[in-house]
Parts: sequence; C-alpha cells; structure tokens
Amino acid sequence: MSAEAVDLLIIGAGMAGLTAGARAVRDGLSVLIVEISGDVGGSARFAGYAWTAPTHEIMDQQNPHGDLPLKRALVDRFAEGVSWIRSVGVEVKNAQRILGFGRGHQFDTNHYVGTCRRLILDGGGELLLNTETERLLVEHGVVAGAELRSADGTRRQARARSTLIATGGFQGDPELRTALVHPHAGRMRLRSNPHSRGGGYRLAVQAGAATGHETAGFYGHLIPSGIPLADPADFVDLSLYYSEHALLFNLKNERFVDETLGDHLTTIALLEQPESRGLLIADARVFRDWIVGAYVEGAVAVDKFALASKRGGRVGLAGDLSELAYLPAEWGYDGEAVRDGVEVYNERASARLELTPGRRLDPLPLDEPPYYVIETVPAITFPFHGLLIDDRARVLNLDGEPLGGLLAAGSDVGGLWNRAYAGGIAAALVFGLTAADTAAKAAT
Repeated sequence: MSAEAVDLLIIGAGMAGLTAGARAVRDGLSVLIVEISGDVGGSARFAGYAWTAPTHEIMDQQNPHGDLPLKRALVDRFAEGVSWIRSVGVEVKNAQRILGFGRGHQFDTNHYVGTCRRLILDGGGELLLNTETERLLVEHGVVAGAELRSADGTRRQARARSTLIATGGFQGDPELRTALVHPHAGRMRLRSNPHSRGGGYRLAVQAGAATGHETAGFYGHLIPSGIPLADPADFVDLSLYYSEHALLFNLKNERFVDETLGDHLTTIALLEQPESRGLLIADARVFRDWIVGAYVEGAVAVDKFALASKRGGRVGLAGDLSELAYLPAEWGYDGEAVRDGVEVYNERASARLELTPGRRLDPLPLDEPPYYVIETVPAITFPFHGLLIDDRARVLNLDGEPLGGLLAAGSDVGGLWNRAYAGGIAAALVFGLTAADTAAKAAT
C-alpha cells in the first residue's frame, strides 16, 4: 500500500470540501481531496444562493434550538464567506431578501465549484475521483489520515495533519434516514445528489465522534405525489414553495401546522402525518401571486400546478368551494370534510378570529375561486442530524472535547439546525473556510 502525507485530507468534493481545499492551497497547505463520485460539486451544483439570517437576534428567533456557538459563527463569518467567493473571481449579486427573514446573494455555484477545483489543482493539490475512503487512521486517539481505495481496487494510505469530513450528509441512505431522522423518512424522495450516503458520518462515528441531535429534522420541500424527481432541475421546478400561502390537509382531513412559517418546516411536519401525504389547496389569489411567481428574486418562475398536472400528479381544479366535496375517493380523503375545513378557515380568517393551527404570516382567507389542489409529499435535501463540531469545525468526541485531527463541514454537521433552517450553502461556505483556517494552524 502506497503512503503519502499532506497537511489537509478532505473527504468529499462538494461546497464545503472544495471551499476548504481552495482556501488551504491559497494558504500554502498541501491538500488531497477524495471524492466517491466521478465529478466534483455534489448538491451545490443544484443551488444558486448563499444566504442566512442577517443578525443573531433573527437567527435565534428562527432557529432557537440550534447550537449557539455554531449559530454565532455562521452569522459573524457570512460576510467573509461572500468576500471569499468574490476573491476567487466568481460574480456575486447584490444582497436580497430570502424566505422573508434571511439575507443573501445569488451566484453561479457551478462556476464557483469549477473555480475551486482549478485553484486546488493549479496550486499543487491532488483530487482523486471515484475513490472510496475505507477507514480513518486513528493513532493514540488522534485521526492521522485515512485508507483509500480507487475504483480499480488500488489502495493507498494518506496521512494528514488534519482530515476534513465533507461528504454531504446521509440523505442518500434510506436506512440511516429511517434510523436517525424519522421512522417514515426512508420512503421520502431525494432532492439531492445520490452520492451522499453517510460515508463520512460512518467513518467519524467509528473513530469516536459524537453525533446529534435527535428529532432535529431535515431540510427539504414539498413536492407533488406520484412524480419521480427525474432530473436535478426537478429539485426546484417541482418544489411547492407556495405552500406557505396555501392550506394543507392530512388524511384525517385536518390542518395540522401553521403553513405560513415556511414550506421547509411544513415538509418536516407532513412527514410525521399518516402516510406522509396531504392535500395542498390554494385559491386564485395564491395562484396569481405565488404559484406562477418566482420564489425569490432572480429565480425562474414555473407554473407549479401546470407542471404537476403535465407530469401526471394528483391535481384538481375546483370551480368553486363546493366542488372540493367531489375529490376522487381513491385518493383517500373525505372531500366534504376538506370543503368544510376550508369554509371554517375562511369564516374565521375573514372575521379575524383565532385560527387553529395559526397563520402568523398570511392569515388571509382563501375565498377567491377557482381552487387549485395538489396532493403533496415531503422530499429530503439533507438531514439536520450529523457530526457535532465546535465553532472551529473540530469534530467533538463523546466527552464533548475535540477529536484530534478531525474536522467536519457542510451537511455532515449536526447541531447547527434543529427543526429550523437558514441556509445550507452559507453553512458549507463558512465552515469550509473555518476548517481550512483550523488546518492551517495545525500545520504550523
């Protein structure tokens, strides 16, 4: 088995790994990146924005149960992360509002990951594609590198002062999702690259890493039922972001969540409902203002209802509220109960009476026909359960102390989000840079 030594070994070539690699090479470190797939970029290639909460107060309000040091680090270092993207020659658009409470920037993530790859290779770094990390080398309680195996079976040992886990989470593994996210999570559709299957998570746990948090949830969005996500473009085109302004009924024909707090939060709630499916109902106002509009400024507008209908989803158009009573019986809902539920909601919303569940951000009635109905299910992008780190991206052991030599960034990290979300690309960017800085200190 051939052996070599580097300052920083990076397992995973997505947003976090490539960011760390490019920064480390620029700082003069020797870098080796290992990627299980045949290309770099991971799920970052399907994104287009770096954003997060603009202040600590807003972060705490939106993500009250996230680990405090990680939340503070993300907010405080986000501007530096944006400056870093610009520094490598990638255009970053002006700041804009995201999700009602966030602030961020649009940029070409494909250009960015390609630029990072070039910077790493031009700076003397090495990139191994189609290469699996079989185990971490642990010596006297310190991670000292890893054993690697290429697609042709060739094995090599890479020793490193610092090793970064950046494999993008475990959303591609239904068994891990079932065990660590929710008993129903294994059946969710995947709106992510298929290669993030928990490789980094398993490696770190075997080396003694702590993980968390239980019941933290996941990031994802609602999509129409019965439609496969056949192309990465579907990850956005079929996401029903407008659910924040619609009503969602479960198989008990009841509303069960404040839909207005965010489609990504409603997605977590729907997973926990019977059969993890529900009816999303919008009126003409919601259709006009939200279904056929862009989710954020600069995004391509897609008629979600028309696309779901064209692709064979369970959709319906009711000319007036009474027609909701005639939902197809095979769908499993009581159409009359759903109709009555919308009527009661409209009556109370029009009278400005208390709503149960509440509608904090959009309490308007849905009383403008026609009505647009789509059956929806949750789809996962990445889990919030992962490896616990400190604010220097150092993986913690079971005693809560740094596990020597081991770092983590991106969607492999747990603790930052807990049934809340404010920017996965931003977190990968910030903690990728942080990991590189920590590795630089270890190298000197």
